Amino acid sequence: MNNKVLAVLNGKEITQRELDETILRFPQERHPYLRTEEGQKQLLDEIICFELIYNYAKDNNMEADKDYILQIGKVKKEVLTQVTISKLLSQVKVEEEEISKYYENNKDMFMREETISAKHILVETLNKANEVLKHINEGMTFEEAAKKYSICPSKSSGGNLGTFGRGRMVPEFEKVAFLLKVGTISEPVKTQFGYHIIKVEEKNHESIIPLNEIKNDIKAQLLQENQKKRYMKFTNELKNKYSVEIKK
Repeated sequence: MNNKVLAVLNGKEITQRELDETILRFPQERHPYLRTEEGQKQLLDEIICFELIYNYAKDNNMEADKDYILQIGKVKKEVLTQVTISKLLSQVKVEEEEISKYYENNKDMFMREETISAKHILVETLNKANEVLKHINEGMTFEEAAKKYSICPSKSSGGNLGTFGRGRMVPEFEKVAFLLKVGTISEPVKTQFGYHIIKVEEKNHESIIPLNEIKNDIKAQLLQENQKKRYMKFTNELKNKYSVEIKK
């Protein structure tokens, strides 16, 4: 990282590294401007102004000011509280046995839906659909027929509809598509859009997602739950240790 000295104020060096670190504390959308020559010049001026005010405050014993002391007390209290909470929660662990038990007891939450990969050819009339089927039966590939005859935008990719689960297509189309065997071509299927000829490329039956694929997600969820329980238990213990009186 470039650590070029950009300015020296009362003996203190302000470097490019300090400028770069300051930029990172700004919202992401401001970074492009702050990395321009004009943006860096403006930011450097702001850093210098803050350093000047800091020097003035030190020289005029502002550290003894009651408002400063009050604000420092609030900051110390907040930081001390956050550090304590962080240390408390860092002690919380999730055991392998706990992950396995949660997975076994909640398998219904980890179901992978039944899906198929399919292609189709869409035409306007039943006669046209039967004509297209005749060409396919005589040797034209399904993909060639889709590109030549289909009125669906998917024609450019040979009628490819990708992979989809139930509820994604109109009922008439879905009913036939999910009953077809892989590699087979349907008879014309009428829907509100016209007549479809469907070819199923692949089927993926409903299944349970293996533990190794979702182990990290379960661990993160259990860790969050365990940390919440630990926090509640700890604060309840403190309520019994220290006097707490809630006024109505």
